[in-house]
Amino acid sequence: MQTSPIIRAQLVRTFFEEVAEHIATLETSLLELERAPSDAELLGKLFRAAHSIKGGARIVGMADVGRFTHLVESLLDQMRQGHLVPTPPHIDLLLRATDRIDAMVRAAAGSTPTPWPAELEAELAAIVHTAEAPTRGARPTLVPVVSFERSYHIRFVPTRDALRAGVDPLALLRQLGRRTVIERIEPELAALPPLGDLDPRASYLGWQLDVRTALDAEAILAMFQPAAACGIVEVTPATAAAATPSAAPRAQQVGDGGSIRVSVEKADTLVNLVGELVIHQAMVSDLVRNFSQDRLARLAEAVAGMERSTRELQERVLAIRMVPVGAVLHRVPRIVRDLAASLGKQVELELYGDDTELDKSMVEQLADPLMHLVRNAVDHGIELPDVRRVAGKTAHGRLRIAASHQGGNITIEVRDDGRGLDAAKIRQKAIASGLISADDELSDAATFKLILRPGFSTAEAVTDVSGRGVGLDVVKRNIEALHGSIEITSEPGAGACFQLTLPLTLAILDGMSLRIADSAFVLPLATIVESIRVRPGQLRRVLGKGELLDIRGESLPLIRLHRLFEIAGAIEDPTRGLVVIVEHDRRRVGLLVDEITGQPQVVIKSLERHYRKVDGLMGATILGDGHVTLILDVPGLIRRGHGLGGAPEGARHAS
Repeated sequence: MQTSPIIRAQLVRTFFEEVAEHIATLETSLLELERAPSDAELLGKLFRAAHSIKGGARIVGMADVGRFTHLVESLLDQMRQGHLVPTPPHIDLLLRATDRIDAMVRAAAGSTPTPWPAELEAELAAIVHTAEAPTRGARPTLVPVVSFERSYHIRFVPTRDALRAGVDPLALLRQLGRRTVIERIEPELAALPPLGDLDPRASYLGWQLDVRTALDAEAILAMFQPAAACGIVEVTPATAAAATPSAAPRAQQVGDGGSIRVSVEKADTLVNLVGELVIHQAMVSDLVRNFSQDRLARLAEAVAGMERSTRELQERVLAIRMVPVGAVLHRVPRIVRDLAASLGKQVELELYGDDTELDKSMVEQLADPLMHLVRNAVDHGIELPDVRRVAGKTAHGRLRIAASHQGGNITIEVRDDGRGLDAAKIRQKAIASGLISADDELSDAATFKLILRPGFSTAEAVTDVSGRGVGLDVVKRNIEALHGSIEITSEPGAGACFQLTLPLTLAILDGMSLRIADSAFVLPLATIVESIRVRPGQLRRVLGKGELLDIRGESLPLIRLHRLFEIAGAIEDPTRGLVVIVEHDRRRVGLLVDEITGQPQVVIKSLERHYRKVDGLMGATILGDGHVTLILDVPGLIRRGHGLGGAPEGARHAS
């Protein structure tokens, strides 16, 4: 029976969604197993994850993935049955095998050929068969590595009376699965009668299988000997091409691959809210169609009801997009383990707040900058055991990652108890590199942020991990692309803390609407510090620094938005307009506008998807009056203000 293209596409989509979860389970559980090698629950969890990957891969035609995962499953089964005690070398091997499964799945998703992991296969097979040897009475040291090079096509069709004769077809298939790698199995349903005519004591199904094994055809036929007199058993050699489908499923064939699992409770809530919205909409339509002055109060009440339902519906829909940040945090233990081992360091990892929720799209984009910070902490921050002992510390360093909600934002702290940052050394390097002048007075916080500049590094030696002047500037760019910020605190000898602050979602924001001549803009409300009327004498022009605004002893760059966006007819005199002071990453600029017109909540639409990236703009929205309005990108404006003549970050004006 052939599977329809639609059903196959759904199976492939489901497989790609679930296999990532199973691989994450394998990795995290293996790290836990290293600390608790006799934990039966962990071993069962690992076995089930490998078994699920194997079964799913075979269903969607990824024969190589199924074949390789079968070996991993077999090794875990030996551990689960107590024939093999997990040791650190076993954990290392299984982690490498997990990485290979992940790579094979990703390659199959893009239809990219990947070499067969022969060395890993040999290592896994040797351990599996050594563990199996005592139960077979064989000598473990003499067990050869098994190679599954023979391919067969098997057709197994029991007779109608096979069950009555004591033949258990499923038991035979399970036995076959223990001795071979089943790469494909499809049922034969031609003899299946209508439901009303079905006899539960009769056998109607047949099976066709493609297998790879070390057995010969006679040995396979011997396995089916109990059924030979009660049906058809055909075993024929198959070519590698027939056994392994050449058309690997592509992720592109099933859409963009993005999906979110939604609980039934959340779905029911949405259905109820839509029902309320429909009722209010019907009331409004009826009142408008038969409107009279005495029905005005009822119309206002119905519209208010629509607003309440719409607002709650919006909040519930956004909640559906929220997923635990643990999806990213759970990758950290493996990175810390491998990196600490390669550097000869001892690191104790603490994770907190992995159930803190963030927009799914942001969770995916958070992974890369977070991993950079983790590598930086282990490589640069935490010292070698001997160095720590001399400093009066424990031999093992401590790395703490904590996520939490703070207002409408999420905060993620990456804190270590290592050597900390040397402000004086950073300043000397920045002066030597021309990033600042010797006369610039910077606070410690501003000095620490210099390490986020492109190409900046105080590492004395280049390693495989860091020291090439790349990494932390990428972190800054990625976090700012998410409209977030980074704060750095440190104490010499006591460690450093990188605090990431991000909005919960990039889909909707609270804004302030501005008017510049006949043009309207929206400014994210969270970035606004204050709005002021400029008095004569507060504004001055400094050679090489442009226009600076003196506010309570601090000099801020002034950006005339009408000049930046080439808008004619705007107010030129700052004393007649308004200056909105905005802040990002502890840097401030003043934006000259004509007036503030409102405080709307807006839905962000990307410009890049429909046009292109525009410096100073983060997107567009449609306001209540139907007009398209541009949303200002505050980090971009601040970079422009400080980069084109603004005062150095953290510098104070000396009056």
